[in-house]
Amino acid sequence: MAEPIAVTGETFEEEVLKSEVPVLVDFWAAWCAPCRQVAPVMDRLAEEYENAMKVVKVDVDAETELAGQFGIRSIPTIAFFEPGEQPKAVMGALPKEMIESAFELQRFAKAG
Repeated sequence: MAEPIAVTGETFEEEVLKSEVPVLVDFWAAWCAPCRQVAPVMDRLAEEYENAMKVVKVDVDAETELAGQFGIRSIPTIAFFEPGEQPKAVMGALPKEMIESAFELQRFAKAG
């Protein structure tokens, strides 16, 4: 079962910026109730799209510099990094379908 990968300032460049596949990034914090609401959604996305993209998590309390670098002002923020494209982001504890729609993830759905 695929699960979101925890990334840090030290691993972000390799895991996200240099990734050859798209990466969905969950900027979250342990104390954030909406972040806890979206966690199972991120788990499902990691499982459903495991061969097409990565799903990672960034703890904004532990990685304040990284959160600042990407202008994270509200959590949860879900960002989508696609190779060769500008990152896109949405804020809030959105349902799976809204996250899929916001980033057009259906393009990466498993065939068959």
